[in-house]
Amino acid sequence: MQPTSRYDYRAIDPDVLGQIRVSDDASRPPRLLVDESGNNPLRCCLGRSRPGEEIALVSYAPLRRWAAEAGAEPGPYDETGPVFIHPVPCAGPSQSGYPVAMGGERRVFRAYSPDGRILGGQILDDHTSEQVERAEEALDKLFADPDVAVVHVRAVEFGCFAFEVRRPPG
Repeated sequence: MQPTSRYDYRAIDPDVLGQIRVSDDASRPPRLLVDESGNNPLRCCLGRSRPGEEIALVSYAPLRRWAAEAGAEPGPYDETGPVFIHPVPCAGPSQSGYPVAMGGERRVFRAYSPDGRILGGQILDDHTSEQVERAEEALDKLFADPDVAVVHVRAVEFGCFAFEVRRPPG
């Protein structure tokens, strides 16, 4: 049995996925492709693609989407970047804990305030983002600041959004 996580790890919301499967956050249709080698991170289910699987490449603006829900204005911190998703609805994440499959060589954990400003971040190197304990230690440091409302995890090299982290409800 998986231990209860201290945090709420989130894939892209299913309603948002429905929108960006038609027109992404850069107002373009998805780019469909067959992933010959597999292992691309999928932001709809927080898993990895399989060799030969059809996937979609879309532009996604995670802070813009969070800000709309939170009533914030991301202003100049609004970024749009490429993400892979399933081109049709999938079951979503298979677990509620830390999404190990979304880890990689270098990840940045960016903290944002309730009004959408970047407050700081933590970089995890050498696959430490795949180690739950190390990743949650970085999150503990960021969420120790009561002004942190949300953390976005991104790939350092490509800047791609991986997943969102929030404090657990309640």
